[in-house]
Amino acid sequence: MTAMIVDTDVASFLFKEDTRGDLYTSHLTDAVASISFMTLAELEQWAVVRNWGPRRHAELLQFIKDRFVVIESNAALCRKWAEVRGQVKRAGHHIETADAWIAATALLYNAPLMTHNADDFTHVPGLTIITEA
Repeated sequence: MTAMIVDTDVASFLFKEDTRGDLYTSHLTDAVASISFMTLAELEQWAVVRNWGPRRHAELLQFIKDRFVVIESNAALCRKWAEVRGQVKRAGHHIETADAWIAATALLYNAPLMTHNADDFTHVPGLTIITEA
C-alpha cells in the first residue's frame, strides 16, 4: 500500500457525504489515506466557525480516526514547508500557508496529493496531484 495525502476539501466531501467525495473513493482503495496536521486544524476550525456541539464534533473526530492517518509536524516537515514556500515565492507566485503545509507533507513522504482544488498547488515543483475536478 502507498500513502495518499488527502487535502481538506476532499476530506470534508467524504465527511459530509457530498457526492464529490464519490469521485475520490476509488483512489483510496489501495492507499493509506493520510492527512496533514494542517488539514486536521482546518477541519477543527470548520467545526468552531459553524458552532458545532459536542456530538457533531465527536462525529468529526471519529470520522478522522476511522479514515485517516494524521501526519504530525516535525523538523523535516518544517524544512520542507520552508522549501515549498520559498520555491513558489522565488518563482513569483503565492501559496497559502495551509496549502504549503499540505503540499510539504505530500512531498516529504513522496505521496500524491488528492485535492479538488488543484489550482492551489499549481506552482509547487515536484508535487503529484490527483484530482477529479
